[in-house]
Amino acid sequence: MKERVKIAVIGCGSRGLFLLRMILEHMPDIDVIAVCDLYEDRTECAKNFVIQMRGITPAASCDYRDILSIDELDAVITPSAWEAHVEICIAAMEAGKYVGSEVGGAYSIDQCWQLVHTFEKTGVPCMMLENCCYGREELTILNMIKKGLFGEIVHCEGGYRHDLRDEVALGNENRHYRLRNYLSRNGELYPTHELGPIAKYLNINRGNRMLTLTSMASKSVGINDWIKRNRGEDFENANAKFALGDVVTTMIKCANGETITLTHDTSLPRPYSRGNLVQGTRGIWCEDTRGILLDGTDSNPSYAHRYRSLEEYMPDHEHPLWRDYQAVGGHGGIDYLVLSAFFDSVKRGSRVPIDVYDMASWMSITALSENSIAMGSSPVAIPDFTNGRWCSREPYMRSKYCLEEVCFDCFES
Repeated sequence: MKERVKIAVIGCGSRGLFLLRMILEHMPDIDVIAVCDLYEDRTECAKNFVIQMRGITPAASCDYRDILSIDELDAVITPSAWEAHVEICIAAMEAGKYVGSEVGGAYSIDQCWQLVHTFEKTGVPCMMLENCCYGREELTILNMIKKGLFGEIVHCEGGYRHDLRDEVALGNENRHYRLRNYLSRNGELYPTHELGPIAKYLNINRGNRMLTLTSMASKSVGINDWIKRNRGEDFENANAKFALGDVVTTMIKCANGETITLTHDTSLPRPYSRGNLVQGTRGIWCEDTRGILLDGTDSNPSYAHRYRSLEEYMPDHEHPLWRDYQAVGGHGGIDYLVLSAFFDSVKRGSRVPIDVYDMASWMSITALSENSIAMGSSPVAIPDFTNGRWCSREPYMRSKYCLEEVCFDCFES
């Protein structure tokens, strides 16, 4: 097992610099030996970060292929623009480097198959860095589901519900990729924050899989309205025709009979929410109320159909990964945990907890939802990226970061 890991950061925009700073501040066993971004000023900024915080000068290039040729490099993380994720992941696997990709949706189903085929050819792990899989609430619910407290799961919901009107409207000014995607694409563009945890709840790709989806999009008026009121009628894109509907709803049917509803809602005023909901034969969890109802656990009939606070269940059911965890880094500590999970696999030379089959199936929802909407919300088949192995997969890697079960024996007592 490696004591230290040598990595490169490919993609040094706001998200990339955020993760880079967190690694440099909180992960002393991770050596950043190379940085890369398409824009020279961002590459230079990242390089200076490493010099200032670690006292070493990393390799720096605007071409990721230069970075992947570094022999001593163990792994790559790529918080790049959405369009570049798959290309960089494939090149990294072909170069023999573990790769952790930031989240986003696929542009085509062929991209997803390319990811799978490259992994199967090279054997080099590729992990989607879906931080929400390591959220405190999501892991607590995972623990409760595995204990059977919700009974048999029937339906799940989730969403990316986040007011991003200013980020999109000022996309050219900030060189942010969301603008060009919102102008050109209509679908569930960002599915994995909600779908990742749900997929683990439902054993997707390990005894279950997603079969079909249907998507529908509302009209698109929210970003135009924000631009006109906040930047004026003459500001760029004030009258542009944004392809992306303000609210996109996607419904998925699974092989074992469960249904999933996903919502993409980022172009209208609203507080942040992932809108998580899990319903089973013995209980329900609703994130927006921070509430849980478990059938038959309250002897007082007047409380039998009321939510109780999730906090009440934390002492008995909180995931051990969060017990005594003094959260560091971004998004309440989940960025640190997902990167720790990735780097733990690199050190062990083991499989990753969110593998290429997860990545391909979760990302595929974007391209498939675009197809469904373009065909009047017609049902669309979801490919089986495991080629039938979802019925009987190889054993998963047990560790404290495992998302298939809660491995209590992997934690110190």
